[in-house]
Amino acid sequence: MRRTVGVAAGVAALVAMTGVAVAAEHPSARPRVATQSPAAVPAPAEALSAATDEIVGTVEPVTKALDYLGGQRSTTFRYPGASYLKVHFNRLLLLPGDYVTVANAAGTESHRYSGDALRDTADAIGQRAGQWAMSLDGDTAVITLHTRTADPAGLRGRLAELGVGVDRVARGFTAAEREARLAAQRRSKAAAARRLAATEGRQESICSQTSTARDAVCYRTADPVAYARSKAVARLLINGNELCTAWRIGPNNRMITNHHCFTDTYSARSTEVWFNYECGVCGGFDVLRPTKVMGDRVLATDSRLDFTLFTVQNFDSISRFGYLQLDVRAPRAGEELYIPQHPGGDPTQIAVNNRSNGNCVVTDPSADGYGTGTDLSYYCDTEGGSSGSPVLARGTNKVIGLHHFGGCPNAGVRIDLIYNRLSRLL
Repeated sequence: MRRTVGVAAGVAALVAMTGVAVAAEHPSARPRVATQSPAAVPAPAEALSAATDEIVGTVEPVTKALDYLGGQRSTTFRYPGASYLKVHFNRLLLLPGDYVTVANAAGTESHRYSGDALRDTADAIGQRAGQWAMSLDGDTAVITLHTRTADPAGLRGRLAELGVGVDRVARGFTAAEREARLAAQRRSKAAAARRLAATEGRQESICSQTSTARDAVCYRTADPVAYARSKAVARLLINGNELCTAWRIGPNNRMITNHHCFTDTYSARSTEVWFNYECGVCGGFDVLRPTKVMGDRVLATDSRLDFTLFTVQNFDSISRFGYLQLDVRAPRAGEELYIPQHPGGDPTQIAVNNRSNGNCVVTDPSADGYGTGTDLSYYCDTEGGSSGSPVLARGTNKVIGLHHFGGCPNAGVRIDLIYNRLSRLL
């Protein structure tokens, strides 16, 4: 809802404003690309097999301005073959009633930004940041400044500092870049496996011969409870090119992911949260259009228990996807698990127990974690990008752990320990 602001007061506020940071991506076809999460704590064991697995794009510096003084009112960025684009504003100072749109070439996807939608947000070192626009599918972004025909009190002519500035563009890797990265990762993993084989055995997150995680939609009929629970799980795109997973914890505006994904409100507001990002048919490549919102405030974070609790903007638009409940108890060795997740940034998949080898069960109810004994371990298949996924107990269909690294066995932080820290905030 737009606020009504007097012209003088609105201009004064806008001149003082700079904006907020946010992020995103949306490939319409399903790129099987691995990605890497940011590390605010020492790299978890999943990095042993995939040190760069959660990066899906790159950030390009640019310099472009739209202004009120007869200059350019629209500009286009195009990076042929890019899977997505998102632009970053370093200036977004508008008169009341004016706004900016960021749209794809066809105009079928468009996001609107106005002065009264901005927040004055500082980055991690206290400097005022800019604002990431929401991501667009494809390789083109058209930015347009829309102004009112009237010029009250001639303000436009007197306030040259007003206008729009773009200082960087995040773009998804092209198909050729993705293939080159995958080839490099395969070589790196093979070398790491050879180095570790003699002393520590196989160090991967996919613990089966081939991953047993399947598209969530494959379970819509075969396992409707697990499929319904997967709806509360979201894909994160952080700072325009990094991935993790998160999920709704309880009925209120609360999301949880790993501390090693992000740790502060500035980073949360630089993160896109995608719900309903899943395949339309089992084994297919067409995906449903996700519902995307921005992260908002970090309420709590903990490096030892590797969690970050945060809220999102526009909560009403994602509340329909449901939430997960917690199984607040110590896990039991041998109990069956399943993990809804976004491995490698893919549409939602669910790793379930393969009854032929019993890979998705609790192997150790009190594993070391970061040397702290706070984890449960399992051989459920995960990949880079799965960090922050919920680990559910099959017997209760409630969350018993927060997945945070691989290594076969893979591991999640025990949810009873996290609950002891978070119960008052839920």
